[in-house]
Amino acid sequence: MLWKLIVAIALGAVAGYLANGIMGGKKNSLLLNILLGIGGGFVGGWIGSLLGIGGGWISGLLLAIGGACLVIWLYRKFFK
Repeated sequence: MLWKLIVAIALGAVAGYLANGIMGGKKNSLLLNILLGIGGGFVGGWIGSLLGIGGGWISGLLLAIGGACLVIWLYRKFFK
């Protein structure tokens, strides 16, 4: 259980960094990218479970990046 949480946080952090590069625009701080990526990882995982997608490392990372892009977009709309 703890191992899965640690892996989810690590994947979310990587996803946040990659999603910020994909989204372009103004660069956020590293800590903010990590936090938005972790949130995006949970959002992407939730959407993937609703659609019946996921279960592997690659699909998990892709869902996390997609979720992180969504969270970064929402963050920029509401806080910038």
